[in-house]
Amino acid sequence: MTAVMERAAPEAARSARSFWTLRRRDQLTAYVFITPALLGAAAFVFLPLVLVVWYSLHEWNVLADTFDFVGADNYQRLLDDPNMPSVLRATAFFSVGLVVFNLALALLLAVLLNQKLRGTTFFRVLFFSPVVVSLLAWTIVWGFLLRDNGILSFGPNWLRSGSTALVSVVVVQVFKNVGLNMVLFLAALQGVPQELYEAARTDGAGPWTIFRRITLPLISPTILLTSIITVVGSLQVFAQISVLTQGGPGTSTTVLVYYLYQQAFQFHAFGYGATLSVLLFLIVLALTVLQWQMRKRWVFHEH
Repeated sequence: MTAVMERAAPEAARSARSFWTLRRRDQLTAYVFITPALLGAAAFVFLPLVLVVWYSLHEWNVLADTFDFVGADNYQRLLDDPNMPSVLRATAFFSVGLVVFNLALALLLAVLLNQKLRGTTFFRVLFFSPVVVSLLAWTIVWGFLLRDNGILSFGPNWLRSGSTALVSVVVVQVFKNVGLNMVLFLAALQGVPQELYEAARTDGAGPWTIFRRITLPLISPTILLTSIITVVGSLQVFAQISVLTQGGPGTSTTVLVYYLYQQAFQFHAFGYGATLSVLLFLIVLALTVLQWQMRKRWVFHEH
């Protein structure tokens, strides 16, 4: 009996060693490290998303302390809402304007600051400093600048005219975050091999041809990253609208996030507010997936 046990012990040890191979130990280590992130995503992303969908199927009246199942009534209300066309129009205008002007200005600044000129460090700090400034403080200061008796009070009443209010909010947001994209573009530009530029100049290529044929393709992964970040951020704007225009005049600056806030927290229609949240999530998801799929056509290394 003792001899049998002695023979079984080494066999068990060999079996354990054969099971805990290097690959399995590496996999276990990886799972241990990603578990906190997965738990955090489950608790703060997936669970709230499921609850929002659940709330959208109910009418929740906090004042009356009622929580009634209404099925798809809130989604039908969404389709019949007379304010939705203007809300979606304002959201689209804000997002397109912010993305186009932010990325274009950020790329222009990055190209200029990538030159070996005196004072570029000062201007890098100058353009990036608004990124670290409090969003609320930045917006309040711009509110004073754009009001009737502000420094920029010449011309139209910027925040009280339907034709300029949304443009003003776009400009404020562009100047707030353009420094972040500028830094990302600048890092991408500095990673382009100088040998390619020298070879192109030797072949007689001009500055515009070099920029279009060499620079843009090589920094296209960064363009994809900044475009996704900027699009998602443009669809989540709230503080600027709340401080500068409160959605007015009329509904000219009432973007989807602010309309959601109005319905849920001003009119206490939490079920309908949850429905608007689902719509916002679907829009963000669709645009992100669209950009990710389109990367295969124009992003370098993805062809």
